Amino acid sequence: MIDQTEFNQIAATLAAHYDSVFYVDSESGHYTEIVPTQMLTTLQIALEGDDFFAMAKANASQVVHPDDLDLVLMIHDKDTIVDTVARNGSYSVSCRLIIDGNILHIRHVDMMCEDKKHILFCMENIDDEVREKEIQQQKLHNAERMARLDELTGIKNHNAFMELSKSMDNSIRTVEADLRFGIVICDVNDLKLYNDTRGHSFGDEFIRRACRMISENFSRSRIYRIGGDEFAVFLTDEEYEIREELLENLRRESYANGRSRSGPVIATGMSVYEPSSDAKFSDVVNRADLAMYENKKMIKSGKPVDRVGTATMVEIPIPDGRKRKLDAMFGALVTIAGDGYVFLNDLRYDYSRWSAVLTDDYGFGSEYMYHAGKIWQEYVHPDDLAKYKSIVDSIIGGKGDPKDLNYRARRPDGSYVVLQPRAFVLCDDDGKPEYYGGIIIQH
Repeated sequence: MIDQTEFNQIAATLAAHYDSVFYVDSESGHYTEIVPTQMLTTLQIALEGDDFFAMAKANASQVVHPDDLDLVLMIHDKDTIVDTVARNGSYSVSCRLIIDGNILHIRHVDMMCEDKKHILFCMENIDDEVREKEIQQQKLHNAERMARLDELTGIKNHNAFMELSKSMDNSIRTVEADLRFGIVICDVNDLKLYNDTRGHSFGDEFIRRACRMISENFSRSRIYRIGGDEFAVFLTDEEYEIREELLENLRRESYANGRSRSGPVIATGMSVYEPSSDAKFSDVVNRADLAMYENKKMIKSGKPVDRVGTATMVEIPIPDGRKRKLDAMFGALVTIAGDGYVFLNDLRYDYSRWSAVLTDDYGFGSEYMYHAGKIWQEYVHPDDLAKYKSIVDSIIGGKGDPKDLNYRARRPDGSYVVLQPRAFVLCDDDGKPEYYGGIIIQH
């Protein structure tokens, strides 16, 4: 037994540091609780007993978290802990208790006494310490995350792109099997002009709109803002497989914005990793960058493309007066038709307006388009295309019957629906077709 003087000295010293302390004879297992615990009152542990190790194991299953139980049972295995503490002088480990339905974090600290016969088994409530550590880790995680995010758009930033570059360089060096990826570089046209003429707030919103365009098109790829008006798309897996189609969709939307002056115009270039020639990730990026500048030159030359790599005619810009007239006539048509699919084309300038619900359902990106007839043909089912073109040409020429015009059209999800337009043609004073429009019924 420990004498009272020694007991008081030990208790006074340890009570300031620990919430529970047991003084245990390592040979017999006899124990005395010298710092009474408030954490384990529900267990009604005796202040003194003959076998500390048996008592501890019996109580452990009642209060120790199931995921930590094996660890705690190991701590209170007599031979294991006596041998460990004898060799090292002390032993420390943390675990969780479940008290009244609440998780409590504690630290076990076991120390050999100077007499080499007794062991102090101490427990410390470290809930506050654990919570503070979790808060600090969350702050660190948030800081690291924010360091990789673009403040304006919320997507990954240049720092994150540099990390991707290092990671991919390592993959290329180690010659990973089946390494396949592509890069699309996107550059927003005329951002400086908008900043200078309409203010940086408008320019910021323009960047956000461009980011949404890119993100919605490449919805399953990692997208980075790598400069003020420049983005990079990292293509892998399924979007790598359909990369040409996705790039074409983005270019089509961009060109439609340019024609209607209703949204961002984005120059794009794409390249894919070539194992035989690309020694670094930057080789792929630089090739995509060069392709983007070629596309930018084509856009600025006034020769946009409707399909990737296919040039089309230069449109004659529609005068403001003609556009206002088109809008007025379109408004009247919508009043008659309600909220359905409505379209109206100024044939003189091949400039048309489509109802918002129609452009949303088919993913056009803008209600205004040049050469919409040609664009729309790409949505017509291949088996119906010849009939569609023939009947439309006949209607515009004044010989076809609009009732014969029904065909299948492809929606963005790849499904087809049957459309039946109620089309009409308006001629000018000389009898030449001037406007072609109608209401489209979807079956």
